[in-house]
Formats: sequence, structure tokens, C-alpha cells
Amino acid sequence: MRLMQTLHCWRVCAGLLTVGLISSSAQLEAQEFSTAAQVVTANAPVEHSLQPVIRYARGIRDKVDDIRDYTAVFAKLERHGNDLEKTIINIKFRTEPFSVYMKFVKPHKGREVIYVDGKNGGNLLAHETGFKSLAGTLSLNPTGSRAMKGNRHPITEFGMGKMVDILIDIWEADLKHDDVRVRYFPNAKIGTRECKVIQTWHPEPKPGIQFHMTRLFIDNQTKLPIRVQQLGFPTEKGGEPPIIEDYTYTQIRTNVGLRNIDFDTRNPKYDY
Repeated sequence: MRLMQTLHCWRVCAGLLTVGLISSSAQLEAQEFSTAAQVVTANAPVEHSLQPVIRYARGIRDKVDDIRDYTAVFAKLERHGNDLEKTIINIKFRTEPFSVYMKFVKPHKGREVIYVDGKNGGNLLAHETGFKSLAGTLSLNPTGSRAMKGNRHPITEFGMGKMVDILIDIWEADLKHDDVRVRYFPNAKIGTRECKVIQTWHPEPKPGIQFHMTRLFIDNQTKLPIRVQQLGFPTEKGGEPPIIEDYTYTQIRTNVGLRNIDFDTRNPKYDY
């Protein structure tokens, strides 16, 4: 039964990612907001186009700050070289102290990772399944090469709040570029979840610009940031921008009362 639930979770989450990938610029264009004022404070005549975006993102960040903890299914697509790697993870997250528990669904099924700020010597605790489990629990520097293998961001940057923080940093750095473009879409969807989307993009590459296009998805019901996409510049004229990062939170349950034991290798429900 547990295996069937896990496989069902994988199929659902993979489907959500597929829907999102099909929702390319062309589909989003048809869902553009009639006015930017529907989402953010109306532009002042002299302010940068990103200023209202940053203000709105900070408001979303405040909404995340109201949450003590949550559980969710986390799906990520990350480009490493020429490969686009897909991962599905069941997660538990707590804000104080900053705590993360991960159990991998696919790939590396059964892998568990725990990180608690200020505990375990500042390291994350991980273990594998099968033959690799013979190595026991590994204590790894969260920003070291072993922990970062297959990851574009360390576990210390995990969570919806950190996800928005990173976007705000990118947008603030982009304030020095006067050609950044912004669009707003009120009727996007992730699966059946209705979302608003903020999309920003650079028309051409310049030194210091990380991404061609950024999209932030906000759940219309919960007002939470549930997805971020970062796309690179097309490799050829008229080509599709390649996905660099794509992070999605689904099945979110907030303020469930997570305790210290939820972030402890001694939890009898875990396989450490």
C-alpha cells in the first residue's frame, strides 16, 4: 500500500510539472492581467518597472512569515550541464529553528535528509537505502561538494520563504537595468490550483544577468508562493528559453504542529 501511495504521488507531481512546462510563454500571454494594478501598487511615473514587483514579493514574504511550519510535496527540475534532472521529495519544514526533513520519492527513493540550524555541528544528516545504507548516517557540510551534488542550492536556502528571498535579491540587482520587462497573469494554473503569475525578463543577455526570464506563481487561495521558474536565454534566435530551475510546492499543509522529533534521526517513523 505504501509503495502504491508513493507511486501515485510521483505520477501526480510529475503531471503537475508537465502541465507547467506546457504552459509556455504563448499560453501565459493569453492570460495577461488587464492592468498591473490588479496585483501590485500602480506604477509611479518615475519608478523602475521592478519596484512594484519587489513590493508585492515582500508582501508575499510576509505571508510566509505567518506560517510556523508546513508539510508538502516538493518537485524540482534543475539543469546540470546539458541534463535536466527531475526530483520529487516529501518534506517537513519549520521556521524556528530553521528545520528541514526530506524523504525522497524519486530518484533515490527512501533517502532521508535532516537539517536543523544550530544543531549537529551545523551539518545535515543523510542516509541512503539499499547497499548504500551500509555507510550509515552521513554528517555533511550543507554547502560542501558532497551535499551539493545534484543541487543548485544548499538546504540552508530551502523553503518557500527563502525561495522568495532569492527572487527579491535578483530583482533588486536588476534595478540597474532599465530594460527589464514585467507582465502579470491572473489565471494561470498548476494542476487544478488557480494562480497569479509575475513574469519578468531581459530582452537580451548582459554581464551580470543570471536568467532570461523569471516567473513567480502565487496561489490565489492561500496567497503563498508555490512555484518559481528560472529560464535561460535561447541558444538560437526564436528558440525556446531553456529551463534552468523550476521549483514547485504542492499538497501544502500549514501550521500542523511539527515538533523536534520530526527533525530528529531518533524518530521511530524514520529509517535512520
